[in-house]
Amino acid sequence: MKSRKSSAATFGKSTLRRVLRYFWNGLIIVAPLILTLTFLRWVFLGVDSLLYPYVQTTGLGFGLVLVGVFIIGWIATFLFMRQFFDFIDEWMERTPGVNFIYSSIRDFFDAFVGERRRFTRAVLVNVFAEDVWLIGFLTDEGTVSLELGKEYVSVYVPQAYNVAGQLYLVKRDRVRELDHLAPADVMKYAVSGGAIDALEVRPG
Repeated sequence: MKSRKSSAATFGKSTLRRVLRYFWNGLIIVAPLILTLTFLRWVFLGVDSLLYPYVQTTGLGFGLVLVGVFIIGWIATFLFMRQFFDFIDEWMERTPGVNFIYSSIRDFFDAFVGERRRFTRAVLVNVFAEDVWLIGFLTDEGTVSLELGKEYVSVYVPQAYNVAGQLYLVKRDRVRELDHLAPADVMKYAVSGGAIDALEVRPG
């Protein structure tokens, strides 16, 4: 009798472990997909509602906004329109209460997708100890205005599983550039805390 109870208990535990393993495997597959689709839906609905109530057809507002952004980008390539947008930019910069919000958002987009992108030079930076290295991005080599000398550079170190980060001003000889790695892969590796094996050497 005891043998049967022991076998039943062992079988029950084995079945439970198998069920949990299948569940976690399914969760690993489904959760990123659902979260990604949810985020994309949120972006789509947010952009699509920008023209509401003038445009109430689902999807049409999103398409019109994309076309409008494209047209503005094309118009901005003309010299006289570039001067016009520069005037608006300068006016927003000088407007009290608006300049901080506007300049912060503008600089954020410039840092990632603009012509003045800053997160394109992945580096290893030595800050706390000689044998400890942090993954970061070289964002500025002109720190003379901070009166630290020309040998100092600015390195931004992202935090794992967070949108925040830390800026360090260090001497240039404490920085190693990672030219053989794609910046996007380095960012993914750093933000994931090294849990994602995203680092791949660039071909050629």
